Amino acid sequence: MLTRGFLGYQTSFMLDFVVVALVIVVPLMIWSLVEVKARRFENHRKLQMLLALILLVAVTLFEVDLQWVQGGWRNIVDRHEPPLSTEVIARSTWLLRIHLVFAISTPILWAVTLIGALRNYAKPAQPSAYSTTHKRLGWLSMIDLVLTSVTGVIFYAATFVLPTL
Repeated sequence: MLTRGFLGYQTSFMLDFVVVALVIVVPLMIWSLVEVKARRFENHRKLQMLLALILLVAVTLFEVDLQWVQGGWRNIVDRHEPPLSTEVIARSTWLLRIHLVFAISTPILWAVTLIGALRNYAKPAQPSAYSTTHKRLGWLSMIDLVLTSVTGVIFYAATFVLPTL
């Protein structure tokens, strides 16, 4: 039997940690957007850099735990007591694939957005000729991150929460 994560389900600490991070990151991204709309560009820059660093560390630790310690998500699912039905596993596999589309594209898009900003904005951050491109990339990054968060929470709930109800 798998140990219980801190949310009380048969997961791992890091899986629960990443799910909580996915829920927290969306309001923080909105806060960052509020900062830029209020023309507090330096606050926006600092918040984005902090979020990127925190998520990079969290996702790295999560992947190390998931792949090397837990042996992959299927090992977590296979150790579930009582065993999950084949229907739950099939649905979870499908949901995970959808989630991974966004989970893989988000850090790539976010990195392009951050690197572009670091290369094209002075310190302190101020609007420039690059602002239109950055704004488009920023919106795409935020939409992608929200979809990563939503699909991740749906996968978690469908795989670990709903089968226990």
